[in-house]
Amino acid sequence: MGRGDLTDAEWERLRPFLPVSNRRCGRWRDHRQVIDGILHRVRTGVHWRDLPERFGPWKTVYERHRLWSADGTWERLLQQVQAAADADGEIDWDISVDSTVVRAHQHAAGARRTAARPRRPKGGRGAGTPGRNSVAEPRRPAGGGGAGGEDLGRSRGGFTSKIHLSADGCCRPLSLIVTPGQRADCTQFVPVLEKIRVPRLGSGRPRKKPDSVAADKAYSNSHCRQYLRRRAIRHTIPEKADSRAARLRKGSRGGRPPGFDEERYKERNTVERTINRLKNSRAVATRYDKRGYVFLGTVTAAALVLWLRS
Repeated sequence: MGRGDLTDAEWERLRPFLPVSNRRCGRWRDHRQVIDGILHRVRTGVHWRDLPERFGPWKTVYERHRLWSADGTWERLLQQVQAAADADGEIDWDISVDSTVVRAHQHAAGARRTAARPRRPKGGRGAGTPGRNSVAEPRRPAGGGGAGGEDLGRSRGGFTSKIHLSADGCCRPLSLIVTPGQRADCTQFVPVLEKIRVPRLGSGRPRKKPDSVAADKAYSNSHCRQYLRRRAIRHTIPEKADSRAARLRKGSRGGRPPGFDEERYKERNTVERTINRLKNSRAVATRYDKRGYVFLGTVTAAALVLWLRS
């Protein structure tokens, strides 16, 4: 076992939830070997072509990562690990929300603007393996709309993407969203909370509602507060100076100031520490992936490792 590879205990936690080959396109290479190759690339940021030979053909490792990023396998694995932790009472549901900007490498640019046309099978119109194209094509999400369509944008940091996330009280990501770098934090507050979905191991609906939410001033607006009040979620968000001044100018018509718990707000550092832990993976700290859904899969794989090793 190499540095950063899955341990036997971590592999046993993932193995029951891994997809099984449909036997239409031949046997799949060993999942554990390929996952170790993917995690090696996520951790080091190495070129796919420069993966060590012990992980097998680099093309196989890349295609497995692209496929699992497209069909949601990485997200399902993350949810299953979260479900096991929730069943054991290991999730602190006093969560925090924040975002971080990721500088995009020049290799992240240049994705095709239109989806690639499917190749015609060799040997005539009806030749080829039955069902091969029908299985592979729907697993590529729609994209190709230029930089904006691939979650790339321009911000003060230059050519960037932004990761919006929620983290539990143990510094582990609960939900992840990737947007262009210039996208405002408050616009993704509701989508980040709506994406929290921790299944139950037994019967029952997945848990989606946290006990409380803490966020910084970037989320201090009426839309975010109304959403939290509507769902009856306790929250701690500091009031902006200009909002406070406008409220005071209105006098009694300005209403009461929003509640603020200083001790609860101190615990917001958990999301900052979660971001630091995610960015220990070099393929997360710098974006090399051209496609937005592949980069989201890279971030989700890094989050999965945090849950397995927490």
